[in-house]
Amino acid sequence: MEVLSVNATAHTPSISFDPLLGSMEISGRSIPDSPDDFWMPVLNWFESYLVAPSQTTTIKISLEYFNISSSKRILFLLYKLNDLAEKGHDVCVEWHYREEDEDMYEVGQDYAYMVKVPFKFLVLQDPDLALA
Repeated sequence: MEVLSVNATAHTPSISFDPLLGSMEISGRSIPDSPDDFWMPVLNWFESYLVAPSQTTTIKISLEYFNISSSKRILFLLYKLNDLAEKGHDVCVEWHYREEDEDMYEVGQDYAYMVKVPFKFLVLQDPDLALA
């Protein structure tokens, strides 16, 4: 399975998914004009990953803003982590947020409540670097 790499734009986040390492990163802004055009390839890649996943899967999310249509797709992705956890895989979500961004922190808390996988909440030390 190939690495999934998508460069960020002004309206879409960067995506970096490495199936061998079980490491997945989403960062930037997600306000695509056509949400399905952007998110469906990402979700399809993840469905393929679920067939033969790494023993450990970590999803790092560092979004400065996303709209409701992106929120639904992110939640769908996070729900899929429940399947991995139920099959005995180690799964973790790292939710990165700016210290002053209470809204983004609260959204992460909401997601953590809705899925059954561990979340780590991490304050971005240098917000300009995101996950770099």
